[in-house]
Amino acid sequence: MNYLRGFIPWIVFAAAGTSQWQWGALGALVVSAWFFYNDRKRGAAADSLILEQSTIAFFGVLSVIAFVAPDGRLREYGGALATGWLALTAWATLAVRRPFTTGIAKRQAPREVWNHPVFLHINVVLTATWAAAFTVTAVGLAVIYAEALGSVAAIAVQVAGFAVPAFITAKYPERARAAARLAK
Repeated sequence: MNYLRGFIPWIVFAAAGTSQWQWGALGALVVSAWFFYNDRKRGAAADSLILEQSTIAFFGVLSVIAFVAPDGRLREYGGALATGWLALTAWATLAVRRPFTTGIAKRQAPREVWNHPVFLHINVVLTATWAAAFTVTAVGLAVIYAEALGSVAAIAVQVAGFAVPAFITAKYPERARAAARLAK
């Protein structure tokens, strides 16, 4: 469940809601910078902290925007923007062949498996799963906000958008390893 730690800043932002979005953005920035600092201090390589760096960039920019225009229209779409940024980050890491889940997995897996084809394939599948979930969630939230469908619908989409890929992330690696063992 260490992979969920990377999403804590996003949860901080979501918990603040639209009424306090500038403080949620600033809180998320502080939390993400703190995690990044501690991870680097413990020796984590910068390239294994892609999600954390992307999170700092997003909340740094959003904090400035939120404090400059706290009542701006952008506030209403904060959840869709945040999830859309996560989708862009995940798709970009796939495009450059450095799936963001790989850095997270390397913190838990022994070094000798890092270049194994099964390890690499698992991380491509997991990153694609998260990318698809983030994309669907961002689009769903944008529609919910545009149509004023309410916070219950927004919360349901956000929970599903994290729960489904989290479940797959918890189950898929072992199934993929078992399938690889059977294929030998």
